[in-house]
Amino acid sequence: MFQRPFRFAISALALGLICAFPAAAAPCGDTSAGFEDWKSVMAKEAKAEGVGPAGIAALMATGYAKATISADRNQKSFKYSLPKFMEVRGADAIASQGKARKAKNAKLFASLEAQYGVPAGVLLAIHGMETGFGSFMGDSNVISAIATLTWDCRRSDFFRPHLIGGLKLVDRGSISASTVGAKHGEWGHTQFLLGNALKYGVDGNGDGKVDLGNLTDALATTANYLATRGWRAGAGYQEGEPNFAVIKEWNAATVYQQAIAIIGGRIDG
Repeated sequence: MFQRPFRFAISALALGLICAFPAAAAPCGDTSAGFEDWKSVMAKEAKAEGVGPAGIAALMATGYAKATISADRNQKSFKYSLPKFMEVRGADAIASQGKARKAKNAKLFASLEAQYGVPAGVLLAIHGMETGFGSFMGDSNVISAIATLTWDCRRSDFFRPHLIGGLKLVDRGSISASTVGAKHGEWGHTQFLLGNALKYGVDGNGDGKVDLGNLTDALATTANYLATRGWRAGAGYQEGEPNFAVIKEWNAATVYQQAIAIIGGRIDG
């Protein structure tokens, strides 16, 4: 998903924060040094924000995720031209599979469009782009990933609400301390950051909990996110049309936005 900015420069302020300081008061860092001490500080803040014992235990069990930091600092595909990006991401295959999935699950997609106004093509384009229709939803511990990004000085303020959200999801039983997802801590079929999963999550299959590892919950949550962000039922979503602005809310990369619209249009015919 990405409901997130895709690249930032390290500010002079962030660089200043990396210098030596008492470990217990460390606000952030650019290596693993200080991470373990920071967890205790963060735990106190999380508890003050309503995180319960299970969430706090999950935070304290996290490890510094080197793979997450490496991925965060090497996001190259967003620099491609649109044709190259479409080729690399397998746009033709996603469109073809998306059409087949729309036909096979016509009742589900019709229900989602009736409730949220979001057509199948957009949901399927996102599902295909994010996880290859659920074929790979990640191999990283989501709590460790999001804790590491909160500790890292580059974007602490952006990721902190997602850490708090993730810990509350642990309290609710939606995820656990061992749940895996993408390297930036995104979770489920359409790769939601944890704070957004908490805020927009929908129990689409009616089993009493939000589980974005469940396809129905994930699609309903994705539709709810787009609807809440301003999706207009029946309006177009190609570049220059009203709902393209909402697709921009999904991911900050222009080529990604364009790809979702183009692939979605092919699926919807």
